[in-house]
Amino acid sequence: MAEVTPMLETFDATRLATAGPRDLSDVLERGGIVYLPSCPVALPAAADLDLLRNELPAQMKRKNVSYHPEGDSVSGLSSSAAIYATTHRVLTRLREDIAAWTRRAMPELMAGADIGTCSFRPLEEAGRAIDAHKASELVHIDAGAYGATNGDRILRFLINANPEHDRVWASKGSFASVFERHAARAGFTGPGGRIGRLDKNSFDRLLSATIRALSAAVPLAKVLDTSPYDRAMKRFHDYLKDNPDFQAEIDTHVEMRFAPGSAWMVFADGVSHGCLSGQYCFIWTALIPLANMRFPELAPINVLRAAA
Repeated sequence: MAEVTPMLETFDATRLATAGPRDLSDVLERGGIVYLPSCPVALPAAADLDLLRNELPAQMKRKNVSYHPEGDSVSGLSSSAAIYATTHRVLTRLREDIAAWTRRAMPELMAGADIGTCSFRPLEEAGRAIDAHKASELVHIDAGAYGATNGDRILRFLINANPEHDRVWASKGSFASVFERHAARAGFTGPGGRIGRLDKNSFDRLLSATIRALSAAVPLAKVLDTSPYDRAMKRFHDYLKDNPDFQAEIDTHVEMRFAPGSAWMVFADGVSHGCLSGQYCFIWTALIPLANMRFPELAPINVLRAAA
């Protein structure tokens, strides 16, 4: 098995300029978080950022607004809202810029990647009274990414767009380490435990084909797709958020601060994380083919297979 790196790996401008095509991706695969103190992608214009920070909270309908490429639309905001056009323009441009940068920085990892949503979260994460399964404060492993992943990896690129305050994260380790500690209690291993099949059967494939056909008319229908693997990951995601003993773990608890204007990347299905505090954050998502992994044994689907 590949050696696991320390969790936070900083690439300042000098180190980033000399990084090879596998340096960043190897950190990510090994369960690390790539921290970029100076965001390598241009932020939106100051006037646009001010507009999003000041106007979105009063106009949005959800905890964040997201650009969905399938329908070329922004969710979480009424299309009649005065700020819709600006939000659409900012998110589509940023989505394209991050995709271009990640392809340059990690060409092997990004080959054939499915570039997904680009979101903006303008609300303070600390102390929000929302359903536990939707609360970003609770440490969790991401499961699903607007549809079935089928074992492909969930890559996130985040930017702290707060001009004054850090965004604070907590983690309790990689997926592999968390699963090893909690698989039995979560009902995956041990007496009576069961992981179940992880690959699609004929019914799953029929359902996915039906959803793909429906998506031709209703693009956002793709979020309905699922797979046995994604359902297993959702089960573990919910267990972690519902388990007070896991949330209270001290010896595995690590906190990280991301400064204003900084960026970071993480395989969100491979690193446990929760946002303890922070306001104004861009989040970009891509699905990375499992076949691109240099250390496939560290991918969650293969960790589950090894434990089955």
